[in-house]
Amino acid sequence: MHLSGSDKFYDARVPGTVCSDLLAAGAIEDPYYRDNETKTLKLLYNDFEYRTVFQVSDEIRKSEKVLLHFDGLDTIADIYLNNVFVGNAYNMHREWEFSVKEILQAGDNDLRIFFHSPVKYIEEEYRINPIEGTSDAMRGFPSIRKAHCMFGWDWGIRLPDSGIWRDAYLVGYSAARIDNVYITQKHGKNEVDLGIQVEAELSSGEKSTVAPEENDSGLWFQTTLRDPDGKVVADKVKDGRIHVDAPRLWWPNGYGEQALYTIKVELIRQGVVLDVWEKRIGLRTLKVSIEKDEFGTSFAHQVNGIKFFAMGADYIPEDALLSRISRERTYHLLMQAKQANFNCIRVWGGGHYPDDSFWDACDELGLVVWQDFMFACAVYDLTDEFEDNIVHEFIDNVKRIRHHASLGLWGGNNEMEQFVADGVWVTKPKQKSDYVKMYEYIIPKVLKKYDPNTFYWPASPSSGGAFDNPNDESRGDTHYWEVWHANKPFTEYRHHFFRYLSEFGFQSFPLEKTCESFTLPKDRNIFSYVMEKHQRNQAANGKIIGYMEQMYLYPENFQKIVYASQLLQAQAIRYGVEHLRRNRGRCMGTVIWQLNDCWPVASWSSIDYYGRWKALHYHAKRFFAPLLLSCEEEGILTQDSNPNAQPYDVKKSVRFNVCNESLNKHKVTVRWQLKNVKGDVKAQFEKELDISPLSAVWMDRVELPEAELGTDYVVYELTENQKRISKETLIFCEPKNFQFQDPKLQLHVDGNKITIQSSAYARDIEILNENEDMVLEDNYFDLEPGEEKTVRIIEGIPKGLKIRSVYDIL
Repeated sequence: MHLSGSDKFYDARVPGTVCSDLLAAGAIEDPYYRDNETKTLKLLYNDFEYRTVFQVSDEIRKSEKVLLHFDGLDTIADIYLNNVFVGNAYNMHREWEFSVKEILQAGDNDLRIFFHSPVKYIEEEYRINPIEGTSDAMRGFPSIRKAHCMFGWDWGIRLPDSGIWRDAYLVGYSAARIDNVYITQKHGKNEVDLGIQVEAELSSGEKSTVAPEENDSGLWFQTTLRDPDGKVVADKVKDGRIHVDAPRLWWPNGYGEQALYTIKVELIRQGVVLDVWEKRIGLRTLKVSIEKDEFGTSFAHQVNGIKFFAMGADYIPEDALLSRISRERTYHLLMQAKQANFNCIRVWGGGHYPDDSFWDACDELGLVVWQDFMFACAVYDLTDEFEDNIVHEFIDNVKRIRHHASLGLWGGNNEMEQFVADGVWVTKPKQKSDYVKMYEYIIPKVLKKYDPNTFYWPASPSSGGAFDNPNDESRGDTHYWEVWHANKPFTEYRHHFFRYLSEFGFQSFPLEKTCESFTLPKDRNIFSYVMEKHQRNQAANGKIIGYMEQMYLYPENFQKIVYASQLLQAQAIRYGVEHLRRNRGRCMGTVIWQLNDCWPVASWSSIDYYGRWKALHYHAKRFFAPLLLSCEEEGILTQDSNPNAQPYDVKKSVRFNVCNESLNKHKVTVRWQLKNVKGDVKAQFEKELDISPLSAVWMDRVELPEAELGTDYVVYELTENQKRISKETLIFCEPKNFQFQDPKLQLHVDGNKITIQSSAYARDIEILNENEDMVLEDNYFDLEPGEEKTVRIIEGIPKGLKIRSVYDIL
């Protein structure tokens, strides 16, 4: 690979990217370090060329058809084979194939791929036709079919890289090959019929539907189905169907097993197997239930006839340097989502369609996927060329993804219906009509042909399309940002009863070790130039401090600011999730913005770029637990926290709720106590409850006028069969005004277990190792006076342990 016009070549990896190769060669500095992004962006105004020499086997050269295949080219690329121009690519989201049989030669074959600068491309396109989009990204980004966030976002680096970002290979075949297989499911009582539709591509280039039994054309297919244990359960196709008795159903995480069957389809001609398609599938029904009810119109995932409460987060590309994304890294990230009791993931529309490894992981882990098409926060001009381009993009990805058990729904775009309805980014009336054509005609038409059985939703948020109040709280899905962007307090969530909240979030800084990875010691002030370069939401560092002022005394150093910011983030989201789970039935989903980062940055993520868990992810593990005891308290935060307000009697009360997001009935015990800071009990209560499956049960509100604001707290726990399920505490004032005592925290390590002891009431106890990469069974929890708790180490080495609590920032 080399910069166009230069004779200096660098080794290139495929799959790979320009920046990854230059970084590996030491030709550029780490673009994630300090403000190196600026220098790297200047470099990307250049064009680059990849070159390789390869030989072709006799077997492939003798094939009737030989194709040069690319799973992904990013993106404005010209392809030359043996100095013959074979075609160009202009969409990173598509697969590209070029017929090359007549160009290939015996011996060496020279392949050149010339990548035009995407930065220069969008600047020129914007000059000619200024199509608008979010100001967080570079002007002109909607004019190129490339992950929008590569041009910057309010959490993303400006790094519009190029390269052969997915696999490249030769395909040789004679007579025919499998073009696509579509599997449908018809579920009966303890039985499933699978419909198998196979389409072949002939060596002439024509498409042909293939019969499931041998016929005069000589082209047919046979199918073998194996159960999750590898046993053949069917190998005969009758009338295009396979019958399965006593099927093992696939369920989302928390509701049952993730049973995956293996299906193999063989394309046969005159007794010879020409091609094989082999995938794993889950036997399940999965749709979105939309029904009129007393609150408006419901919006709920429904699996195997069961409506479940969606608990998850929005997923963005895992790295701005795409070659760093691996099967192992993706699986680990999604496993961490499962460890925090997620049952769903939304793939946000400003990135790219995830690799097959993402889908395999979601199938295995039970994460239902809301898959956006790749459009976000922009408008587009629907020319004939653009329509042809995106339709091919849709077909490629729908055919690739549709068989996966985890595919829950297709979403048209991110936040475009909402903003286009208000005229945002719209510079001419046609862009509004183009919007309707794209998301309410073109995409549904493609899905009707290629995946009619998967639910389609035109946008997120949406009430169903047609610019009909897209962010309506009483129907469809909603994005809610008043807590954060509008500076509303955490308690504001309790004034809203969304049907399905698919985006809401609160920022924090990543862990200190992550901050150290991109800063010098002099940079470690949140208002420094470098820290603000790694904060892409305008004025957000000040916003964090503004919220911090409401809850904590001003932290005196960088380390404490990082810690306090993460506590704020966890508390904000906890307020929202617990409130909405208490209103299960009216609300049926909370999808947090966001799960992950694509570079080290201050953001809304619960897991930072290096895979370090923030406080939010530990809290999510608790507030997404299948059995959840939560409390709707009254105190200073729900009334008037202004210290100079006219004096008033602060109402202090608790009202508990038990959520059961499982298919089993549970007999539980709820206990709570009002205590003072010394641990003395002032009031207590205990009650047994039978909690039905998939329900949320309220208890009576209890007034606590005797509670002292600055010295009393409530501890509440949920037990089942005398085993503690959860334990939490609450106070009736801001933490900064509570009279915490020094807990004199101590810890002891024994193998893979850490025991923590506290001599006083302590909140949000944080345990970190030296590298801050340790994952614990629990973290950021509370302890009472004289209490100890033991947690298991899931990952990491307990070396150089550090421990602190809220007392340390007051």
